[in-house]
Amino acid sequence: MNRRINLSYGLNFILSLLLPFMLGAIIIALLGHDPQEAFRELFRGAFVGRLSLGTTLQKWVPVLLTGLAFCITSQVRYFNIGVEGCFYMGALFSAGAGFLITGLPAYLHISLCFLVGIFAGAIWATIPGMLRAWWQVNESCSTIMFNYVAIQFASFMIVNPWSAKSAASQTVPILPSAALSRLMPPSRANSGLFMALTLYIVVFWAIKKTRLGFKLRSTGGNPFFTDYIGFDTRRIVVLATAISGAVGGFAGSIETLGVYGNIIDGFSGWVAFDGMLAALISKNNLWLLPVYSFMIAALKTGALGMERFTGVPKALIDTLIAILIIFLTMENLFRFRFSRREGGTK
Repeated sequence: MNRRINLSYGLNFILSLLLPFMLGAIIIALLGHDPQEAFRELFRGAFVGRLSLGTTLQKWVPVLLTGLAFCITSQVRYFNIGVEGCFYMGALFSAGAGFLITGLPAYLHISLCFLVGIFAGAIWATIPGMLRAWWQVNESCSTIMFNYVAIQFASFMIVNPWSAKSAASQTVPILPSAALSRLMPPSRANSGLFMALTLYIVVFWAIKKTRLGFKLRSTGGNPFFTDYIGFDTRRIVVLATAISGAVGGFAGSIETLGVYGNIIDGFSGWVAFDGMLAALISKNNLWLLPVYSFMIAALKTGALGMERFTGVPKALIDTLIAILIIFLTMENLFRFRFSRREGGTK
């Protein structure tokens, strides 16, 4: 019986992956392009060459970390839409520390910039966490509003006190002592990749193997029982939001110190929502999160090459990602038919 269930699940998963690309091939053909050529350029744009592969790895880092931040709060049943705001705050304050603090060696300057970004993200996430824990304010409303506040505050700092006074709206560039080293030039992949993977492993281990992780999982599973055995669920929720915000701020710091070297107005492109989508597709499974986040990053990168060489609009890839999410979340789309067929043979 278990083998039949696993076979049904595998069939559902494979078909859910294939159907969006089959639909995309039909749309590409209707647009007058060759689907085979378009998907070949999609693959080449994501993986072939140092620039393509490096760009995919560069885009993978923020998607992985923001997805991880979402998964942390999901452990306590807190639907955190506010990772984007933490991402902005971490990036902004890391940029400030990167050009305002002078006279430090690289290892101290980089560490200080990360600490400032982590702290900014944690503080920003803790405020709606406290509103939810003590006053039952719906986190979906408060966190998404905090996103807009963070984005507008960042725009103010970029255009006014920290402006580089250039044609583009951007802050003063960080000092060389605050910059992360590049890995695969001419791409902007940087050593933040290894920092992100290390942080992912640490958080994974903490959730699965530590007392803190047990508290988080218990609060999400049964908050009444968690209170009964002596854990303060309100404090645990706030702690989860603070850790989530710290991870989001860390992701923003990597973007500042490793990718851009400053903050450009509107630099994010709502990357935290890509991370949230990766977490939702994986159903907050930390084993699967890196796989789905890498897939989203590869599709986003490859779409640029596909548009450049075939003329197929990269907006089609965003559509395919949305369709992919719909199919993957329809768990019984194919399993239901498989089970009916099994039942008929009994």
